[in-house]
Amino acid sequence: MAIAIVDDTPLNLTLIQALVRKLTPPGTEIVCFTSPLEGLDWCATHEPDLIIVDYMMPDLNGVEFIEAVRKHHSTDIVPILMVTAAHEKEVRYESLSAGANDFLTKPIDRHEFDPRVRTMLTLRESQKRMRNWNDDLQQAVLRQTADIVARERETITRLARAAEYRDPETGAHILRMAHYSRLIAQRLGVAEELCDRLLSAAPMHDVGKVGTPDHILLKPGRLTDEEMVIMRRHASIGHDILKGSSSPMIQLAAEIALTHHEKFDGSGYPEGLAGEAIPLMGRIVAVADVFDALTSARPYKPAWEIDRAIDFMKEQRGAHFDPACLDAFFMEWHEVLEIRNRFRDDDA
Repeated sequence: MAIAIVDDTPLNLTLIQALVRKLTPPGTEIVCFTSPLEGLDWCATHEPDLIIVDYMMPDLNGVEFIEAVRKHHSTDIVPILMVTAAHEKEVRYESLSAGANDFLTKPIDRHEFDPRVRTMLTLRESQKRMRNWNDDLQQAVLRQTADIVARERETITRLARAAEYRDPETGAHILRMAHYSRLIAQRLGVAEELCDRLLSAAPMHDVGKVGTPDHILLKPGRLTDEEMVIMRRHASIGHDILKGSSSPMIQLAAEIALTHHEKFDGSGYPEGLAGEAIPLMGRIVAVADVFDALTSARPYKPAWEIDRAIDFMKEQRGAHFDPACLDAFFMEWHEVLEIRNRFRDDDA
């Protein structure tokens, strides 16, 4: 506990300090100032539990002192007791308006001083206890929230793994495209919390492939038009699997599953959305997913050289891809290569 006493008369300081000492437990820090400016400097860098201040002082009177203190402690109300020889009601009104919690007149009556100071310290202790309780509660909420998010991520990871067992794409592909997606979002200025949610949700983009027949999903050659219609259903299937969740992360995963095959010019699927009608996260994942798909080997094609993939994607700027998302991807090219090297396929 720390108590500041400000009075330009040393004798008054000694008297008030002695009275306060009898009311406070051992170890209480009691700091005294004859200069209101020095007292104000101390209060600006400390959090006193009680301030006792005189009214008539040079440089700053008590009301001005209180106004200055409240600027530093406006959100954490420190109890302030004004002590003054003035009996005018106007001074009392000014003191209360400035932020004083109580006031006493000189000469100090100990029988009046003691209960008022004791009450103010008790209220301060309750205030600090409540603040600590709120801090503990907030930390508990944060821990519980983190636990829920961790469980959601585990659920998404396990669903993604289930899809991997049927999909020729590797787990490394899922990691690469998820990190590419977050990289693009960060470059676009998306809030960090949403960037992290995107990192967790993006791996679910192709979960709908669990509903695609093996003879189509694993076919080594090009798909027929009829087979392509069936293959494209995985976007809607993935959305159906994930939709309706109360989890923001899984809601985002559902949105991505449905929209990551839409094209900026409206020629994509399943709904033929165009431009900004395609959710931003879907536009971002489209860039990340296609780049990694092009540069990775599949049963139906070898991996493209990076330069070839770059040329193709730049040709598709404004057609397949949102120009802003594509530009953001290439602006972070050194990070793209770092992610590519960090998450290599097992057989690479």
